[in-house]
Amino acid sequence: MKIFQFSINPKVTIAGILLVLAFSCNSAKSVIESGVASDKLSAKQVIKQHKKNDADFKTLKARVKIDITQNNKSQGAGFTLRIEKDKVIWLSESILGMARMMITPDKVRFYNKLDNEFFDGDYKLLSDVVGIDLDFMKVQNILLGQAINDLNDQPHQVFVNNNSYAVSPKDQNALIELFYLINPSHFKMDSLQIQQILEKRMLQVDYASYQEVKKQIIPENISIIAVEGADQIAITMEFKSVSLNDEVRFPFNIPSGYKEIVIK
Repeated sequence: MKIFQFSINPKVTIAGILLVLAFSCNSAKSVIESGVASDKLSAKQVIKQHKKNDADFKTLKARVKIDITQNNKSQGAGFTLRIEKDKVIWLSESILGMARMMITPDKVRFYNKLDNEFFDGDYKLLSDVVGIDLDFMKVQNILLGQAINDLNDQPHQVFVNNNSYAVSPKDQNALIELFYLINPSHFKMDSLQIQQILEKRMLQVDYASYQEVKKQIIPENISIIAVEGADQIAITMEFKSVSLNDEVRFPFNIPSGYKEIVIK
């Protein structure tokens, strides 16, 4: 797993926080990775198994510890996470609710009580940082350890790389290089790697471990690194006390008098 460097950049910081909306599970057991990648599997076979293992749930609740490193400075906090799959991802600082975020297919919203600020916008913020068009489903797929694109939309190739299946489009975009490293044990992602050499942008999402909850395989520890020019942010997540398919609420009201964060 590679580590890069970031100076303080509000756009990248907010985008980085948005990207850490991930989860873990209740009564979970770590997935033992005993599989060995075989060069006899075709790209179609790997993709079929990967799609088959997409986590299937209605709602999720969890506690997640998030650590962010930027410009050689680190900070961490505990958060409450709630998800209604395909509809809402909600995150709130656990102790005093000093920061809260909610994203839906149409909106990206966030407020910070410490600075009396809020953001209310769309996915352009994330797309600008990553260098690719992002939407709710792509963000959710990143959090679930799934490919961000439909792998059946175009031909792909595969080769074995350090006991992972390295899957990439046969015709890579000239401006964006995209690779998925897929685990041979459970066929979830080991790593997502997106690079724009000319734009000096890079996104790498590494999945250190997975766990099984109610027969669903979901991420347990995730590391995200985003680079834009000389800027870098590194995020790690640890998930605890997660439950699936319980009733969830998503309270979110931006307090009056807060100053809007404008990202140019």
